[in-house]
Amino acid sequence: MTRQEILDGFRAKVAAGRPIIGGGAGTGITAKSAEAGGIDLLVIYNSGRFRMAGRGSLSGLLAYGDANAIVMDMAKEVLPVVDHTPVLAGVNGTDPFRVMPYFLKQVKEIGFAGIQNFPTVGLIDGTFRANLEETGMGYGKEIDVIRMAHELDLITSPYVFDEEQAADMARAGADILVPHMGLTTSGTIGAKTAITLEEAAVKVQKLADAARRVNPDILCLCHGGPIANPEDAQYVLDHTEGITGFYGASSVERFPTEIGIKAQTEKFTRITFGK
Repeated sequence: MTRQEILDGFRAKVAAGRPIIGGGAGTGITAKSAEAGGIDLLVIYNSGRFRMAGRGSLSGLLAYGDANAIVMDMAKEVLPVVDHTPVLAGVNGTDPFRVMPYFLKQVKEIGFAGIQNFPTVGLIDGTFRANLEETGMGYGKEIDVIRMAHELDLITSPYVFDEEQAADMARAGADILVPHMGLTTSGTIGAKTAITLEEAAVKVQKLADAARRVNPDILCLCHGGPIANPEDAQYVLDHTEGITGFYGASSVERFPTEIGIKAQTEKFTRITFGK
């Protein structure tokens, strides 16, 4: 499907009152299972590999591998097993060792429908973040990559963290805005420090409104922080206007894996013999 066909399908779903659900896929079986469950959009990025190896999602922001190379390697596992769901690549836009226009063409050529800006420096704050901005590795590079991808007719679904970023990404051609509420809570390796669900709903609304002042047609999903489970996403959708879905990474692949394997193992430990 073309970018326009994908977006038309998403907008038709929203018009019918049905949410758009996106999810991360760190393995082929995650992608297959999510597609079987009816997911609308899949994203693969380096944190998915670390997450499914039992490490926290923020591993993807540290020097544990070449993020863009990892995604291209993961593509060989995920893309062939997905039948009809658009798959986006998590692109490290601040990577100084990639000629980005060329790299994005490679991303498109191997079968990705679009991109998301991950790893993102938007999750970094304090002096370290300031130094990244000062030394040419700031969030502006991620905006540039979204603009390049848009010009290549790729779906763009950027993470944003404040109102200025939301507006800038809308100007760059973002199709699906994802206000990011921080590292997801819950589960065995989830965050403990996060804003409240009520605060998340307010912030999601502010970021979406900032983007819509630039592009009224932009689609907006919620993600991260305390928005960990379906009930949390429902709360945000009930307490906002124009937020039409949810994107989950840990929520879609880590939680079900942790819960499902544990529960299945516990059932096996209760079987008996010798009767």
